[in-house]
Amino acid sequence: MRCNYRFIRPGLLQTKNNNHITIKNTTMILNNIKYLFLSIMGLAVMASCNNDDDMMEPIAMATCNDGIMNGSETGIDCGGSCEPCMTAVDFSGNYTQVDHMGRPGINTVFGYDMEGQPSVKDAHNRTIPSEMATTFQAGYEARLEQYYDVYADLLGIDPAALNYENNILGQDAATLTTYLAADVLEISPSLPTTYFDPGTDFDNDGRILVPDGDEVALTGRRLTDDVIDVSLILLFGGAEGDRFDGSDKNMDGSPDTPRLTSDGVALTATVSSSFPYVGNPE
Repeated sequence: MRCNYRFIRPGLLQTKNNNHITIKNTTMILNNIKYLFLSIMGLAVMASCNNDDDMMEPIAMATCNDGIMNGSETGIDCGGSCEPCMTAVDFSGNYTQVDHMGRPGINTVFGYDMEGQPSVKDAHNRTIPSEMATTFQAGYEARLEQYYDVYADLLGIDPAALNYENNILGQDAATLTTYLAADVLEISPSLPTTYFDPGTDFDNDGRILVPDGDEVALTGRRLTDDVIDVSLILLFGGAEGDRFDGSDKNMDGSPDTPRLTSDGVALTATVSSSFPYVGNPE
């Protein structure tokens, strides 16, 4: 079989086969071939993408609580768009103990620095609790007597005639200052937690603060305890707790004594039984 080909004009092809003449559009043929090629290539690309998708892990969005450093973070879940990173604390070197707060105000009252004398307050704060009573009790007792001498002068009384009296717990000056010199907060696992609870007036004599066996004191501290007032009552209240309470006992219209048993500041925060226990100050 013999075929003859002849281009009639650009884009047309004439073929002659056994006296049959066929005229074909060469542009259409080329376009069909091109489209077929592009289709094959497209299917190959799609197959390749599907394979890549199967092999890739899902990309997680960076968050501030995913446990890894990503996004704009400068540390794990911190910095950048997250909360600032905490600066590492350097605990190297030697440190000095500078303050105690077991019994608020005690060191401030008894460790008040006298002009020209070494700082008792700083020395007390640097001392370990087990050595505080031995080191500072005598000085604390002498300072307590000095306060009574000052009040005697204010009242126009001979300082020798105005001295500390046993307090509502029956403690003398040496016992009280020995106890207070150790600036720690003691607790009792077998008694109610309180800085001081006077109990009840069992004998109905109106003197609830007289030790009668049901008072509880210095077994810990509740948020509602006014520790400053309790401390002042122990120091200046005497056996009834009202020795220097600023009251007008003779009913002449003026206080008979200075008010030393209270700082005059009441509890103003709301106390609850759940964390954080103390509300915002009022």
